[in-house]
Amino acid sequence: MSITKTASARWQGGLKNGKGTISTESGVLKEAPYGFKQRFEGQAGSNPEELIGAAHASCFSMALSLILGEADMEAESIDTKATVTLEQDDDGFSIPAIHLETHVRMPGADQTAFEEAAEKAKAGCPVSKLLNANITLKATLDN
Repeated sequence: MSITKTASARWQGGLKNGKGTISTESGVLKEAPYGFKQRFEGQAGSNPEELIGAAHASCFSMALSLILGEADMEAESIDTKATVTLEQDDDGFSIPAIHLETHVRMPGADQTAFEEAAEKAKAGCPVSKLLNANITLKATLDN
């Protein structure tokens, strides 16, 4: 099975004074603004790092749901936050690390089985496999 999805970006101008828009095939993002100020100066709008974080958090949550289901467990809720670190060094910018923090509501679940499932989801989620970054995880089971 092979599934393809598309997204596009348009950029106009130089790095610091330019501006761009991003759109997704589904239309969820349609010409959403992004630019230097959004990425480096905290101005409202999107940036590549938050999009990577959203993709990773959602992918991990779905993978965890799958793995829990395979172990005959079902979460009432899975809330995941991805913190993406962008750093500059002598070679330019890179994303060396992403930290996932998930809170899972699953009354009566076994803590050890939950932790094993969370680690398996972290390693097996397709976005985790894509990224060349140190991925860490804090998984909290809320009973």
